[in-house]
Amino acid sequence: MTERKKILLRLDPAVHDALARWAGDELRSTNAHLEFLLRRALAEAGRLPKDVGKMRGPGRPPKDSD
Repeated sequence: MTERKKILLRLDPAVHDALARWAGDELRSTNAHLEFLLRRALAEAGRLPKDVGKMRGPGRPPKDSD
């Protein structure tokens, strides 16, 4: 897996609170929900790169069956 990029994002506190609530409703972290929304916007605009990896679905990852 390739290394993830880190960015600093400044948001209005009210926007962050609304985003965090929305992410919680979707069982995602705020960071994962931001990436989900950005990917969706890029896809709708026809700008999502063809070689972009898939995101894991919402919720907890399945436990390993060791």
